[in-house]
Amino acid sequence: MQASPAPRTPSSFARPGRFAVVAPALDELTGPTGGSVKLPHRLVWQGATRVFDLNQPDLLRWVYEIVLREAVTLDELRAWLDGPTLVREWSNLHLPRGVRQAWEQRHPQLRRHAA
Repeated sequence: MQASPAPRTPSSFARPGRFAVVAPALDELTGPTGGSVKLPHRLVWQGATRVFDLNQPDLLRWVYEIVLREAVTLDELRAWLDGPTLVREWSNLHLPRGVRQAWEQRHPQLRRHAA
């Protein structure tokens, strides 16, 4: 049985006017967990680099924060996030309140794991 989508309320905003995109299931997030990745310009539109070494914990968290904040499609989430890594790093991620609330509402295990 598939869970219902997170409600789209102003508290689910990733930024003003744009709702957070949340994966229906964490196990469908099978993105890279190590090595270097180059995020597309659509996700990283500011800054000097779009290449990140996921073997460095701070850079891995930065990539997750970028993707969770900027993704507008499920395919972007699936391409760049890994479910078990997301669960492990959840409490260390600095996210807009709307992103955190939308993901925790859809996936209560994130909230439980962070506690």
